[in-house]
Amino acid sequence: MIARILYRENVHGVLNYVLGKTKSTVLGFQNTYSDMDTDKEFFGSVLYHLGNRHGSEKRYVHTTINLPRGERLGNGDFFELSKEYMEHMGYGEQPFMVVRHHDTKHEHVHIVSTTIREDGSMIDLSNDFRRNVATQKHLEKRYGLSPSPEAKQQNELPIYRNPQFKNKDVNGVRFYMQDILNNTLQKYKVRSFRELTELVRPHHIQVKTVKNNKDRVGVTYGIAINDGYRSRFIDGHTVHPKLSGPKLQKVFERNQSSKLLPMVKKRLEKQLRTTYKLFRTIEPEHLPDILKSHQKMDCKVDYDKEGTAIGFRIYDKSGYTFKGEEISRSLGIRRNTELFGSGYTQMYMESGQLTLELRKAITEGFRISYNNSGRKNLFSEHINGSSVRKIAQAMAKSERFVFLKKYLHTDNRSLGGLIQAEFPKVKDNLHIKESVREENELEKKAALVRGLIDKHVFDAPKSKGILFELLRSLGAKYDNSTLTYANSYRHRAELNLGNVPWPKQIDFHVSPGFVRENEKVLAGLLQKKTEKEIGPSPTAIFLPLMFPNVYQAMAEEYRIRFETLGLKAYMKNTEHLHRRFEKSPEDYIRFFNAKGFYFKKVEGKMCICSIYSKYPVSVALAPKLQAYLFSSNDLYNVLENQPNVLQSIKNKGQD
Repeated sequence: MIARILYRENVHGVLNYVLGKTKSTVLGFQNTYSDMDTDKEFFGSVLYHLGNRHGSEKRYVHTTINLPRGERLGNGDFFELSKEYMEHMGYGEQPFMVVRHHDTKHEHVHIVSTTIREDGSMIDLSNDFRRNVATQKHLEKRYGLSPSPEAKQQNELPIYRNPQFKNKDVNGVRFYMQDILNNTLQKYKVRSFRELTELVRPHHIQVKTVKNNKDRVGVTYGIAINDGYRSRFIDGHTVHPKLSGPKLQKVFERNQSSKLLPMVKKRLEKQLRTTYKLFRTIEPEHLPDILKSHQKMDCKVDYDKEGTAIGFRIYDKSGYTFKGEEISRSLGIRRNTELFGSGYTQMYMESGQLTLELRKAITEGFRISYNNSGRKNLFSEHINGSSVRKIAQAMAKSERFVFLKKYLHTDNRSLGGLIQAEFPKVKDNLHIKESVREENELEKKAALVRGLIDKHVFDAPKSKGILFELLRSLGAKYDNSTLTYANSYRHRAELNLGNVPWPKQIDFHVSPGFVRENEKVLAGLLQKKTEKEIGPSPTAIFLPLMFPNVYQAMAEEYRIRFETLGLKAYMKNTEHLHRRFEKSPEDYIRFFNAKGFYFKKVEGKMCICSIYSKYPVSVALAPKLQAYLFSSNDLYNVLENQPNVLQSIKNKGQD
């Protein structure tokens, strides 16, 4: 099930479209004088008068609810589903009409309503996307429908669609064009009508431009499908006001003048030249796979009518698309006949670039091997004790090595010889590099400990007693005025702490991730860095659970700042996780309550707090989020019930 929301400034055009289909059924009305027999003209007048009580451009809402192809609901069930949807979206008390259309292969309804209430106020539209997704998930389960696609999808090249239209289906053509053109302009930073034409051609859309006497550019769109169907060309403004010639010209000029454009071109040129150096010959058909594997670049090869490769287009992650010659004239397929004209693909065995790629693959092999070893010692020690056989086995899991092996076209013996030749150099260089890094990191840990003590980050009476746990929370240990890593004595840093009391029983193990997070947070607090500079992760809020004595002894000033930073980071991440399940402002609050977080008003602003905080810390919500919560009619009761939920958590010992 997929629900799509469109906001409109005028309602008559929407009603004419929804009610103008010959194959349509009015399923019912809501909040009018009759659920089934309301006069359509009267309903339109009601919406018109309500909408004109407010000046917003989003006075009216047009929602379509689409079922998965092949799945059906009866008229009664579809009407009930629509009513539940509107209730969850905040339109439960608004007049609305539900109309079912039968002109496509998938079942769908159109719902028309207004965002303006009887008192002239406007329904809060903040977080409507969040509500929409969560409501979809809820209704899919309730009515046994197939789940809609997840929001996260890989960035793929356009899918060639083959739309089906019936004669004179002007509205169907227009909405298809609108959908494809809008998606294309959102996905790509288009810079010209020519580029737009090429991007939408696979979707069977044609683009024509014309200039008038005042040099203004006009644009029309048409459909041409292989089965012979051709639509008449429709003016861009008719398809959608934002798809008119002048409006698109402004978009193109903005994208063309972006300061990002020359930097993207320069980066792509460097990446392409690096790949070219690696190959003696390239079969054009293999170029998309080569660039995807080697540079993570999306590419499409262009062919002439005879099937000969004439060029390629790069679809960059920035949203820009370029032809090869546009990045640099010397990079095109026609300019590189020796590279692209042989008819097969072969890496250049003697190239310096292949040597660099092999060294990178061996380095990746060391890191993969170290991660699989459980990190019982330092990386430099692991490097020193690793054999070429051990690293070669780990390299087999590296994407880079798989890519090299695929296009080298050589036997394992020869490939092993190449690895054997480069292994000693890579091992020595990596060992030296990691040793220096580890020494510097240990010195930083020592300086951090000195700073924490000198600036009284921890209360003086308790600072001595927590030194052991503090050092271990930084992945270090102390002995005879010397600081070392917790899992190695290879490196040493001077640190005079006097006599550090050791616990009677040493049972201290924590993941490297928490150690890194703890060091980052403590260093940020000490240096008074901003939240952006520290960049705490969502797990930062749990550091007091991992290192209780350390954070219990932290001075009030630093503890309050830490709890504020941790609460912000946790809230930002958690509300993203809740999004797919949240159907209302009440859900937003209840989901956080269930985890031990609550909301309260502080000086008129809604703030989030935590039962896990040592001090009364609160974080103000963003203005749009506050408006979203205040839009709830049941906000007072939800806030009043918070203590009961929180007490239940405490009674279970989960605080």
